[in-house]
Amino acid sequence: MHVNNGTANGCGASHTITPGPFRFHGTFTALITPFTNSGEIDSESFQKQIERQIVGGVDGIVPCGTTGESPTLSFEEHIQVIDLAVKFADGRVRVLAGTGGNSTDEAIYLTEEAERVGADGSLQVTPYYNKPSQAGLFAHFSAIARKTALPIILYNVPSRCGVDIAADTVCRIIRENKNVVGIKVANGSLSYVRELRERCGPFFTILSGDDALTLKFITSGKANGIVSVVSNIFPDTVATLVRRARAGDVAGATPIHEELLPLIEAIFLEGNPVGVKSAMEQIGLDGGAVRLPLVEVCSQTAAAIRKALNGGLIHA
Repeated sequence: MHVNNGTANGCGASHTITPGPFRFHGTFTALITPFTNSGEIDSESFQKQIERQIVGGVDGIVPCGTTGESPTLSFEEHIQVIDLAVKFADGRVRVLAGTGGNSTDEAIYLTEEAERVGADGSLQVTPYYNKPSQAGLFAHFSAIARKTALPIILYNVPSRCGVDIAADTVCRIIRENKNVVGIKVANGSLSYVRELRERCGPFFTILSGDDALTLKFITSGKANGIVSVVSNIFPDTVATLVRRARAGDVAGATPIHEELLPLIEAIFLEGNPVGVKSAMEQIGLDGGAVRLPLVEVCSQTAAAIRKALNGGLIHA
């Protein structure tokens, strides 16, 4: 692989991430936001959900991501959910708050508020719909990084956002913004993960953004963990999978991965988070309602989820 050591966009060996106090490794659950039937945030259910995640052994939680229906939250609700997550976690796990968006000014505001209420880091999604150029992505993320002391994890999800953050752009961002410390990768590319690991160094955090690819990204791409959706349902199972994979225990991790795959496929049949909320309700957890424009899954999808749940999942 060719490594660019001197161009404007290449990070090179001298621009790799160095060890720092914040390490976002392991299993991070992309939390759902539970709503009451009247559409309000259900703080009691949210607290129970976070407690269950901590007992299940996750390393961190991610409020206000896609799974948390962040596009449907008002600014006040967005900050409220992050504040609740920080209070309920109470320092026991890291809180990586979703504060990105397709308006740079709005992303800065939410990130500053997340810092104010005590979040440990910020997850910054690629701007969606307006499809900025690579230069625009660099300017966007750099503007946010300059306004906060929080560690920032980039989030590359071209299937939702319509633009892919090039590896060169990632390298340029981390070279010029020392608090950008990692990336959540949801573009499905193992070669991209490998390139980032080679070019950005061993201390750059790489998290899988796709439950189905977690094992491959960790064992073959040297990723550091997962921002997981399915861990809303089985936090202990996913945490065990990730621990084993990171320890090099492929034989121990593979059976868990294979048993989770049918459920992962089922909960994404109609997109996220409608599927995971359906699964949670089916096993007696309070997933809560979804907000428009999302609607509950159809009966066929609910049946597919039920079949996957009844398939003998490992509760390791």
